[in-house]
Amino acid sequence: MADVTGVILLGVVLFVACTVTGVRGTKFDGVIQASWALDHVIYDGELLKLKLDNFSGCGFASKNKYLYGKAIAEIKLVEGDSAGTVTAFYMSSDGVNHNEFDFEFLGNTTGEPYLVQTNIYVNGTGNREQRMDLWFDPTADFHAYSILWNPRQVVFLVDDTPIRVYGNHEESGIVFPRDRPMGVYSSIWNADDWATQGGRVKTDWSHAPFVSTYREVRIDGCEWGAGMEWTAELKRCSESHWGKEGRYWWKEKEMEALSVHQSHQLKWARAKHLVYDYCSDTTRFPVPPAECKA
Repeated sequence: MADVTGVILLGVVLFVACTVTGVRGTKFDGVIQASWALDHVIYDGELLKLKLDNFSGCGFASKNKYLYGKAIAEIKLVEGDSAGTVTAFYMSSDGVNHNEFDFEFLGNTTGEPYLVQTNIYVNGTGNREQRMDLWFDPTADFHAYSILWNPRQVVFLVDDTPIRVYGNHEESGIVFPRDRPMGVYSSIWNADDWATQGGRVKTDWSHAPFVSTYREVRIDGCEWGAGMEWTAELKRCSESHWGKEGRYWWKEKEMEALSVHQSHQLKWARAKHLVYDYCSDTTRFPVPPAECKA
């Protein structure tokens, strides 16, 4: 009987230890939840990890949707040979004619730089890719990647340095993403048909698992009331400057355009690190898209 009791107690101890090791970090719990391949989404103390192996990638989604605001993820990207892999952090609305703002981090062979691809979908149409390299090693430490969205502009930022702006030019007949609440998402998957050197370098599965690590995910935004009347929610998030979340700082006058300092940062980043811009791709677009001329 003593031996049986000892086994039971040992089992309880092991169960508790395993449960604590895999416990969800409370700082993530209120904001996001695993959305697919739940066994590949790993809570490791104060960190969250997304794992890709030759069975599956995985991802998470915000628990709520938002109309305007700022989403931030502090990420340390896949170390070593990450060729063929893509880690994405993005905002998206639902439906075929959706709006979407993408960060896609394109893996590379060891020693070669990561490329950061941004893309914008408006009413279901994308093809607005830009690619940049980075001025640091994104696998060595955590860096903040954020998307600011308000009625006047969409801004992509890396460690608070703007790298891309999509402005509102509706007065010129150019569509701007508005009026559709967005969720916040992140995922890792295999994209070796295009991600690294146009698909010429494939994923080396002998280096799996590939892991991207998250230190924090924050969302400051006007939380869309699920099940609430659409017109009322649209008015609340579009016209108000205060709500249950507090002051809607992302809609203040100073957030409608970059500051002088931010404009200089943007020019520097694009001059030094931009490697592809769809606006300059005359093969794909003999006539530049309208927003490129705005």
